Amino acid sequence: MGRTIALVVCLALAFLIGWAQERTPTPLLVDAPATEFSAARAMADVEVIAKAPHPIGSPANAAVRDHLVARMTALGLSPQIQRAQVLRQEDGWIAGGAVENVIGVLPGTDRAAPALAIMAHYDSVPGSPGAADDAAGTAAALEIARAIKAKGRPARDVILLITDGEESGLLGAQAFFDQHPLADRVGFLLNMEARGNGGRAQMFQTGADNAGAIELFRNSAVSPVASSLTVFLYEHMPNDTDFSVPKARGIAGLNYAFIGSQFDYHAPTSTPANLEKGSLQHLGAQVLAAADAAAFAAVLPAKGPNLVYANTVGGHILAYPPAAGWNVVAVAALLLTLAMLRARRAGALAFAEVLKGAGAALFALTFAAAVFRLARFASGAQFGFLEQHKLLAQAGRWETALALLGVGALMLAAAALGRGRTRLACAALALLVGAACSAFGRFDVVGLTLGALAALLAVLSFGRPARLPGAWAGVLATGLLVAVALQYAAPATAFLVGWPLTLAALAAALTTLAARRSLPVLVALTAAGVLGVSWLLAFGHGVYQGLDQPEVLGVIVWLCALVLWPLAQPAEDQKGARMSAMALVLFGVVAVGVVRLDPPWTARHPQATHVAYYLDREQGRALRFSDAPALPAWTRRALNADGGAVERVKLPGLRHSEVWAARAAPVAIPPGGVEFTRQPDGGYRLHIAAPGARTVMLRLDTKAKLEKAALNGHPIKPPAGGAARIMWEAPAEGLTLTFHASSPGAIEIGYATVIDQWPADARPLPARPADLMASGTSGATIVGGARKFTW
Repeated sequence: MGRTIALVVCLALAFLIGWAQERTPTPLLVDAPATEFSAARAMADVEVIAKAPHPIGSPANAAVRDHLVARMTALGLSPQIQRAQVLRQEDGWIAGGAVENVIGVLPGTDRAAPALAIMAHYDSVPGSPGAADDAAGTAAALEIARAIKAKGRPARDVILLITDGEESGLLGAQAFFDQHPLADRVGFLLNMEARGNGGRAQMFQTGADNAGAIELFRNSAVSPVASSLTVFLYEHMPNDTDFSVPKARGIAGLNYAFIGSQFDYHAPTSTPANLEKGSLQHLGAQVLAAADAAAFAAVLPAKGPNLVYANTVGGHILAYPPAAGWNVVAVAALLLTLAMLRARRAGALAFAEVLKGAGAALFALTFAAAVFRLARFASGAQFGFLEQHKLLAQAGRWETALALLGVGALMLAAAALGRGRTRLACAALALLVGAACSAFGRFDVVGLTLGALAALLAVLSFGRPARLPGAWAGVLATGLLVAVALQYAAPATAFLVGWPLTLAALAAALTTLAARRSLPVLVALTAAGVLGVSWLLAFGHGVYQGLDQPEVLGVIVWLCALVLWPLAQPAEDQKGARMSAMALVLFGVVAVGVVRLDPPWTARHPQATHVAYYLDREQGRALRFSDAPALPAWTRRALNADGGAVERVKLPGLRHSEVWAARAAPVAIPPGGVEFTRQPDGGYRLHIAAPGARTVMLRLDTKAKLEKAALNGHPIKPPAGGAARIMWEAPAEGLTLTFHASSPGAIEIGYATVIDQWPADARPLPARPADLMASGTSGATIVGGARKFTW
């Protein structure tokens, strides 16, 4: 009974600490000291920048540009506007457009020294005011420049780089580092981003050879959040920010963002009123600390081999070279060996029980992953950016459901091992969970595999009961094996296992793998559990926020088992442990049911809707269409306002997939069109004229070999496989593709031009209820079509 009470106390304290450590600081007011960052002062700029959606090329974006010029002028930064055309090309994807970066310079003592750049972007996506992404970063950059100036003249120039077109493919950053003379002077760069309207700011990415940058960061930051794990993961994810451009050029620096309240990411609800002021305070204070350290230093941080680093306790960052991670593994191995030898001498350890403990730990991992995956399917939310909004609108309930399921899965594994005689029941439950993952419209190989693995582990592990010392030794042995593998293959991530493993192995050595039963032993085990679990919860919360893949949280459950197992495994004569575990799982199931059945839509978290007008220039048809996943009554009413039946169709130039659409009353088609001509030099010219459009999109498909291809005068590589998706922003002169071809051929295109207005002569959209919001290009007129040209 004492260990049950200790487990409850441990979990309660760990979750309380985990909750507390995610809280943002109190925002400073406008009367804060001049040398400190004040969220209240920065909010004055957020209110102006995020007054309305302001995508690249829009009049609203030009108004924000003018505000930035005025603010930089008032700060004495002598601002300039870099107007440039730029193009970025990656596999099968080309983005380009006309950008207007706003650049200011705070002069330093040594004007020839490598400069510090502070970067953020001021454009938003269509339909979102972008209070967090990235009005918060832009306003923070202005406030940071003011604070640095108040401190005195820095040792080097501080460049304020506010880019345009980040949301359209990092266009502004590309233009600056490709074309601006100041780019060659940047020696260190700090970038600010956001993927939500709240949460603590994380330093989630560094430049290459980050030893010096990490030393600057850990010595200057107050209450930081950072780890080399996030850098490793971000490098392997298909995500980019403006920081990607200077990073590719070898410029050292740090990249910051907050990612909480993700319902508001790229949404109309990303307003100044909804922006968490504490998040702005934390972001600004973190970047100001690093900016101060770099701006006033005699030399900028030197490059050196990448470090392994992460938060420990109290805002401290521990950092060391990757090779030193072997020392962590060695200490954990020595402590575990010592604990096992002492338990063996006391007659409390059997090798067969160690194997069962290892199997139980892996059962906890695979069973928890299967349960999490089933919960995601059962939540009723489909997969996709807008589809996930159903979960993001009730993020607290959804995370609580996952927490209950995770704790329940861990306790079930520990109870099954301690009591024994449950192999068939646990195997059947695991198979049922795995198979149920395929009950939602498609066969799920991953879920079934996880369930089958968990069932096999249950059969191998949950026969005869295992005593605690051997069981815990087996659990820790799985951690040691994984720590060794990670230290060898991905040392930047090995600390995630190595640190809690070392803590658990120390507790195991001090308590002879918990064979001794006394109050001091319970206190020691509880303290280790609180410290380890609260630390791991921060990473679990990050995975929950950053990935819509809850099955990955099974790893966090397994890691928590390293420190919780001696409290979670009941004695053989202790009854009710399995029932308690199943009760927690049942509570989690009920919570998932609430998430599925209780609509979360409110005026604060409205459901996303989309209706735009599509005019097919080539076929002369008009459609009202929606590319939102759901079709609520309001959307259906808006689509068939002209009497057309709602059906699934494909629209050239927009999507490969079908959208909801209905025939609409014809309206005047705006001027423009497509021309394909032979040029005097023997080449070919494809031109899309789009007066009044903010964006031109082109899907191109050809089997011909295109030579000397260029887009609006910018050379491009021939599209891989003959297919490419092209997007050009602010197309004052339209979109022009020129190329040569040495043999006859053909080219097929689907194109679409976006005009940010509803047709003046079309029936207007009905008023949306408060629990619905417009998303993306809703309310726009899109003119497009499909053509084929031969030569």
